[in-house]
Amino acid sequence: MEVAMIPYERQEKILEALAQDELLKIEQLQSILPTVSISTLRRDLKELEKSGRVELLAGGAVKICSTTSEMPIAAKVALYSQEKEAIATLAAELVHDGDVIYLDSGSTCTALLHKIINKKITIITTNTSVFTIQQETPAEILLLGGRYNPVISSLNGPLTDANLQTFNFQTAFLGANGIDAEKGVSTPNLVEANKKREILNNAKTAYLLCDSSKYGQVAAVKAFSTEDVVIISDAYNDKIGELTQIIYPN
Repeated sequence: MEVAMIPYERQEKILEALAQDELLKIEQLQSILPTVSISTLRRDLKELEKSGRVELLAGGAVKICSTTSEMPIAAKVALYSQEKEAIATLAAELVHDGDVIYLDSGSTCTALLHKIINKKITIITTNTSVFTIQQETPAEILLLGGRYNPVISSLNGPLTDANLQTFNFQTAFLGANGIDAEKGVSTPNLVEANKKREILNNAKTAYLLCDSSKYGQVAAVKAFSTEDVVIISDAYNDKIGELTQIIYPN
């Protein structure tokens, strides 16, 4: 006999489906979750709408409700480039020879990659931008397996999560799409959020590389709480600064 899912599990499944298709009708969701009744799905969708995670549309359709969406990595690199360089410079000062670090995907983490590649360190990463490194370096790079997302140059999924459990990181450098004092750190993609949680579980110290344009932004899926990381940014934020340390240029 199949065990019924609790509301949290159902709602996570709904968000996962919407992350793949962006817009679905309730009947389509019911076909994805055949053991869940239409009335139960409607209740779950109402709860998700109250929390600002989905938007219910006329005609029985639903979509992810997000103030920030996933942008191709090539476009991200051109945005706030000076701020990202400043953040990467601050983060690089925290990396020392002999360290074993995790480096996330994203344009700011890629900027950090180029600043630490000549250190005698071990970099464990899901950031496929490492393939742009063509010179010999003293750094050892371990690229974890998983599903390739070419839009954000990232590997993720169950295989990635399983591989992450093998490692213990002295330091993890994470990226995200939004950070909000109430909603926490978020990303549009459920599998990326799961990956970030796995990294946090295995890291002694975790930093979030976040330019100030992401303050107050909320993406579809909460990855972790603001208090779980130290933020490295180009500017201070009063509300977020009450919750965790923010490292920023003087």
